[in-house]
Amino acid sequence: MKDIYQVVKNVRLSEKASTLQEKNNEIVLEVDRKANKIEIRQAVETLFDKKVVAVRTANYSGKARRKRRADAGRTNHWKKAIVRLAEGESLDLV
Repeated sequence: MKDIYQVVKNVRLSEKASTLQEKNNEIVLEVDRKANKIEIRQAVETLFDKKVVAVRTANYSGKARRKRRADAGRTNHWKKAIVRLAEGESLDLV
């Protein structure tokens, strides 16, 4: 990955993400599947101008889908990153 603007795809807003943000100062992001933790850290520090302490990642398989036909499709596979910001840093997402 060369371009940091292709690493971070989306911010995941959910109940769990909001609790992580309130308690642990962590944000949950949907990132490129080929991005590693170092690239995710650099992208967040550059895009949001925040100091990153730790990055955790998880890969998710796409779900099988069927639309009233015999042939099944599936949603895309995706990768989630949980990024912990430094003490005193905060990011207002909403």
